[in-house]
This record gives sequence, structure tokens and C-alpha cells, in this order.
Amino acid sequence: MEPLNQKSIERVVSQKALQMGSSFPCQICVVGFLCGVCLTSLFLAALTSFGTFQFGPILFSTMSMANSSGNSTFSDGINTITRSDCHFKLKETERLWDSKSSRERDNEEKSSRERDNEEKVSLLYSSWSTVLNESTGGGKEYLQKQGISESSLPNAPHLENCKVKTQLYEYLDKRTGTDVFPPWTTWKGSLQTFPVSAFNEQMQNLRHEAASEGAYPPWIAGSDEENYPLTRKVQRDLWIHQHPLNCSSPDIKFLLTDWERLSGFGIGAQIAGMTGLLAIAINEGRVLVTNYYNRADHGGCKGSSRSSWSCYFFPETSLECRQRAFELIKSEDAWSKGIVTTKENYTTKHIWAGPTPRKWGLPWNYLQPTTDLNGTLLASHRKMDRRWWRAQAVRYLMRFPTEYTCNLMNEARHVSFGKLAAKIVLESFAWDWPKESRAKTRSDDIDEYVWSNHKPWVPWPLLSMHVRMGDKACEMKVVGFEEYMQLADRIRRHFPHLNNIWLSTEMQEVIDKTREYSHWNFYYTKVRRQVRTNMSMADYEASLGRETSTNYPLVNFLMAADSDFYVGALGSSWSFLIDGMRNTGGKVMAGYLTVNKDRFW
Repeated sequence: MEPLNQKSIERVVSQKALQMGSSFPCQICVVGFLCGVCLTSLFLAALTSFGTFQFGPILFSTMSMANSSGNSTFSDGINTITRSDCHFKLKETERLWDSKSSRERDNEEKSSRERDNEEKVSLLYSSWSTVLNESTGGGKEYLQKQGISESSLPNAPHLENCKVKTQLYEYLDKRTGTDVFPPWTTWKGSLQTFPVSAFNEQMQNLRHEAASEGAYPPWIAGSDEENYPLTRKVQRDLWIHQHPLNCSSPDIKFLLTDWERLSGFGIGAQIAGMTGLLAIAINEGRVLVTNYYNRADHGGCKGSSRSSWSCYFFPETSLECRQRAFELIKSEDAWSKGIVTTKENYTTKHIWAGPTPRKWGLPWNYLQPTTDLNGTLLASHRKMDRRWWRAQAVRYLMRFPTEYTCNLMNEARHVSFGKLAAKIVLESFAWDWPKESRAKTRSDDIDEYVWSNHKPWVPWPLLSMHVRMGDKACEMKVVGFEEYMQLADRIRRHFPHLNNIWLSTEMQEVIDKTREYSHWNFYYTKVRRQVRTNMSMADYEASLGRETSTNYPLVNFLMAADSDFYVGALGSSWSFLIDGMRNTGGKVMAGYLTVNKDRFW
């Protein structure tokens, strides 16, 4: 009985154990334990990877759990979890990690390349800077320190060879022997100096024939339709008038004058006054000779160009005529006979509002209406003759910049556009500069005589804008920077590829407001500007010093003259003169958008 009873008890206990094992609470506990084991394994597997880990959503739908019928077993649940969830999630985590690592490696490589490119751009920019400022010394030492030879240094497209350029201008501003004209032909720039061989005398004769028939001066760009009426003829005649064949002839008379030097006269007013004196000289048959120019009385203008217009631009007459005029000024007989006069011989009204020369007829009567105000073209003007004449006179007086001015323009372009130019140059290379250096080849004829005549690079198209505020409010309606930008946006709607603005202004608040126009690229000279609107221009210029207060406005003037588009104010003499310079420089059809009228309209 006892063995039987013992077996019965064991059987009963086994059944109870089986029932307990099959109960739902127990299964939950076991399944929970096994899930914990699985998750811990997943966690440890992820930690053995390279740093960051990531879990996807864990799916339990494939796990076989006990149902109310109690037919499922523990082994089924374990196999399902191990085979489906743990293995799948581990593979998914490894795949996601590999994908993220690949992206990070790509980003790191991209950042490394960008840093390397930025370093190369900075290196090329600095190398150009040392060459540009070689007069200060240390340039060659810098290049040697960087392991760069001058022969492998790429050309800077935004810089000019000022020494060579000035030599060309000198060649084009002097007669050869007894010729009436300098060696002007229909050929452009340096091409006119191309050596003609002995067996090609016919080409040389062609040059002389073109000059004798009245070749047009080379400082005029564009056709007659792209300039004010008769511009090319007037410029040629002005040069002939100001450069007599024989300055010692008793028939030659002179008007010898200083530039206006009153403190209230800005550069624009000084130039406008000189255009009036040139008109008097033309009307009276005199050669205009300028003397003291206070704005050139500084250390940057060396030697004989000190205190002279010739520091910045080629002189208005020949050296022989200048010497002759200074001889006659000491002669009482010359004074009594009226052979020589000075500014003091004429009234202020005569200088500023005297008659425009009529020797070319009335070309101002058919000026093209290309000035826009409030969406309407201004076709008439009470002083159309003055507008036309000042444009002609300014173009002649500024026909050729000197080497000093050329260097100022180089410096301004380099500071503003140098790094962008370096980036463009490096992107064009098929080799790794400066590691792979390629020495420059010898210049071919086309480099020297044809391509050298191209203007230096700037980020085209370029809009120039002169914002005049400050003390100008006493003379004209002053408007805010926002109105100037509205005109810039008008141009951009028609020319959507326009992104760049060369900005000139005396006010710091204008520079500060450029930050509000992030969709434009602004460039400007780095100079201290006014912070008070009630500060006079004379006081402001005095605070800058004579050299700076002269150099940077002239840089802005020339940059505006060459820009594709222009926005300014007709009420400003400076803008008025810039407009004239553009209209005798092939820019008539570019138009001019103004924020106001001047007092002559």
C-alpha cells in the first residue's frame, strides 16, 4: 500500500506542478525573465559596436504566449524570441550604425576638403597681397616661407599691371614727331604697339593714314549710340586744343588756374568748377593749365605730382605748354596783351554758369532720355547743355588714370574681391596648387597685345550706388537707404542675375542697414564713416585726413563709372558727374535710376 500511495502522491504533485507551470501568471513571469535576457543581450551587443547605438521598435507579435487553452510550451516561446526578435534586431542595429557611420565619414571628408580649400584660398589671397604691396618689402620672403615660387603664382584676374598700363597711356597721349595725332588707330590698346616688321611697311602706312584722317581717342568705349552725342569727336578735338603743335607760338594763349580750395568745396564741386574753366578756355581759344590742387598735397603724391592733378590723372596739357604758361605768368607784357589769364579774371557766375562751347553745334538737343525718376524717363532739362558739357569735360580730364590711381584701384578690388577671385582661380585648376606647381610659360603675343587690354575682373554684373545724406539735406531732398534699395530691386526684377552692389556713402548707418538685405552682396571701401547726420562734409573729410578723404572717393567714382548699373541722386553733384562719366564711357543704354531731381529740372 505504501509504495502505491507514494506513487500516487508523486503523480498528484507532478500534475499540480504541471498545472502551476501552465498557469498564466507563471508563464508571464517566465516570459518576462526571458525577454529581459534577450534585451540585455541586445544592449551588450550594441555596446560592443563603435560608440553610438540605436534601437528600433521591439515587436512581440511573433512570440508564442500561453492562451487560455494552455496548449503552448515554454520551449516554443524561447525559440520564437531567439530566432525572430533578437537576431533580427541585432542585424537592424548594425545596418543603421553602418549607414550613420558612412554619412559621418562623408561629412568629415567634405568638411576636411572645405577647410583645405579655404586654406588654399587664403594662401593665394595672401600671396597676391604680398606681390601687390611689394614696395613695402617682405613679399619674396613670404613666398619662400610658404614654399611658393613667383613663377608658379597664378595670375590675379582682378589686378592690373599698373606700370605697363601707364607706359601704354603715355604712348597714347603723345605725338610721334610732327604728327597731328598720337598713334591712335582703329586697333585697341596694346595692339597698337605691336611691332611691325620691315617687310610690312604697308601696315605702318595704314596706321599713319588712320591717324591723319582723325582716328578717335582710345579712352572712349563703345559706339556713338552708346555715348552722348558727338563724344568721340569732342574728345579728339579737346585733346588737339589742349596739345598745340608749338606751345611757344605767339598765337597760343593760356588760362592758368589753381583748383578751388575753399573748405566748403567737395571734390565734386572742385571738378564742376574746373569744367566751367575749361569751357571758358575753349570759348576764348586758350589752353587750360591747372596748377595747385590741394587734394593732392599729401605724402602719397610724390615728386612733381605733389599738389597736382597729375598725381591722379594725366595732365590736361603737355609739359611744354605747362612750362610756357609758367614763363608767361611772369611777363607783364603777356598780362597786358591778354596772352595769359587766371581764374581771378572771371566772375564766379561766369565760371559756374558760363556759356557752353558752341563749336560742336547743339548736340544736347538730342540726348537720349535714359534717366528714370518714379518710373518715368526724364526727357527734358533746363540745363541740358551743362549736363552734356560737364560730361565731356570730366571725361577728358579723367581720360587716363596715373600709376598711383591704378594702384589705388588694385588695392580696392583686392580687398573687396580678392578672396572670391582666388576661389574662382583655384576651382579652374586641374592640379593641386601649391603642392603641384606649374611654372608660367612665356607670354605669347596674344597675351601681351590682345588679352592684356581686357578690364580687370570684378563680380559682374555690378550695380553701383551712391547714397548721399548728411549735410546734403540743406541743398536737396534727402531720402533713406530703403528708397535706393527699392530702385535696386527694380533693376533686379529685369536682371535677376544681378546680386552685387558697390556701395559708396559717408554715413555709417547706411553700412549698418546693409545687413537687412541678405539677398544682396555689398562691397565698399573700408574707411571710417560719419555717425552724426549733422556733421558737415568738410569736418568729416578733415577728420579722415587729406590723403584718405581724396583717395577713397576717387576709387568710388571710377568704380561707379565702370559698373553695369547705377543708382544715385541727381541733386548730388557727385552723382551728376558720375552719370556724365558713364554717358561718355559706353553706358548710356544702361540707364540711370535717381531717387530725386536736381535743382535744374
